[in-house]
Amino acid sequence: MATLPIDDGFISVREYLRTSYSPDCEYVDGRIVERNVGDKGHSILQMFLAGLFWVNRAAWGVEVYPELRTKLATRLYRIPDVLVVRSGLRFESVLDHPPLIAIEILSPDDRIHDLQEKIDEYVTFGIEHIWVFDPCKRLAWWADRDGLHLVTADALCVPQTPIWVVLGEAWAELDRV
Repeated sequence: MATLPIDDGFISVREYLRTSYSPDCEYVDGRIVERNVGDKGHSILQMFLAGLFWVNRAAWGVEVYPELRTKLATRLYRIPDVLVVRSGLRFESVLDHPPLIAIEILSPDDRIHDLQEKIDEYVTFGIEHIWVFDPCKRLAWWADRDGLHLVTADALCVPQTPIWVVLGEAWAELDRV
């Protein structure tokens, strides 16, 4: 991921929030940080996961937002690939409360170990469930303050909820197209 130089290298939060980037960029301590753009596998998996949460939103008691700017701290805005919040959570255009789930999907140029800083930020912010998917290797991880943990079962779930994501169905979707 590259950091875009802008004038003296820093911009205000206000300017970041008023500016459109294509693709959208993150904001880390006054700097604009580019995100790697996904490929076909990334796009399919992102659509599958967002669609799965969308069609089950009433039964699962959630709302889903792909690529939503999220304020993790005063000068820290990230854009997870998919965010899942509990139904009834109200916010303006930028999410400023911890979501139930933050999902990151690796792009071909991403490396799993490069996500640790972002995961630490998510944990500090209070995100309950952090999921990472690699569509190329067909692997998934869940993350917490101790790092990344490979999912060895065929599903990811949120305890005490009906939320259940079968990995085999996600991988099959990648093979379908």
